[in-house]
Amino acid sequence: MATVLQTDFAWPDMDIERAVIEGAGHSLVGGPSEALPAERIEALVAEHDPEAIMTCWAEVSAAAIASPTRLAIVQRIGVGLDNIAVEAATARGAWVANVPDYCVEEVSDHAVAMIMGWLRGVVPFDREVKAGRWNPAAAQLRRAANLTAGILGYGRIGRASARKLAGIGLTVLANDIAPPADPGPAQLAEMDELLARSDIILVHLPLTPDTEHLVDAAFLARMRPGSLLVNVSRGPVVDCEALIEALEAGPLSAAALDVVEGEPDPPAALVARADVVATPHVAFSSDASLAELRRRSAEEVVRVLAGQPPENPCNAPHGKR
Repeated sequence: MATVLQTDFAWPDMDIERAVIEGAGHSLVGGPSEALPAERIEALVAEHDPEAIMTCWAEVSAAAIASPTRLAIVQRIGVGLDNIAVEAATARGAWVANVPDYCVEEVSDHAVAMIMGWLRGVVPFDREVKAGRWNPAAAQLRRAANLTAGILGYGRIGRASARKLAGIGLTVLANDIAPPADPGPAQLAEMDELLARSDIILVHLPLTPDTEHLVDAAFLARMRPGSLLVNVSRGPVVDCEALIEALEAGPLSAAALDVVEGEPDPPAALVARADVVATPHVAFSSDASLAELRRRSAEEVVRVLAGQPPENPCNAPHGKR
């Protein structure tokens, strides 16, 4: 029997994970629902000496990875790996795995909803009506078929967003460091062309050293006047101070953010603005996606504890290549 430590969870309980882990004969130990600071996670790991660590939002540091006697896997209950010291896991021979495709439809749906809300003025009109103001003459709305959306990051979710936006009638451009041979519904474009032509910039990028603050003051200054920025990837891809300035002085007319640098305490100077729509990092979420995520994460752990490689490895551990 192995011990599995789940550092945190963003749902009411750990019943799905427990059923899979304990059904395979292992023991699941759970931390609190909120993500504790790194040093508290390190203490939990030292206390329980797990063979597997599962993490949602909590940071699994190099020290946490070095602590267990027999660590086999660090499983991200999600997609991004920016909260896991992947190199440390690789060096000590532990797998790192994620669930890369559980929320493709949800995140792309959320992005499209934010875009359509901007096109049709749904949120500001709702605010106006609730405040007792009924003024349809103030409408300055847009026709989808006249606009172009530029997608940064053209992986699974980017392609799903492109399919949906093209179906609504938008022209879709896409930019990726590894352009696909078949771009599907999007036209591949270099960054200069994408920024020059796009009325909407949709960010679908992972957080890496290369993408942190990629959307900075210089980037925003190259966007079209009156354009919309949508970020449903990772908050630090966008420089908050630069975004506030681009909303204040142009060229942006609005921003729609499911992720914000500094979350869960994003800067009020940004999210309280009337020209910003913000949701609390929920684009990935649905009843179906969460159940799938939790089950598949636990199944990866069971698979590795049985001596098999994970289905979705994110590293090549020393001694297991």
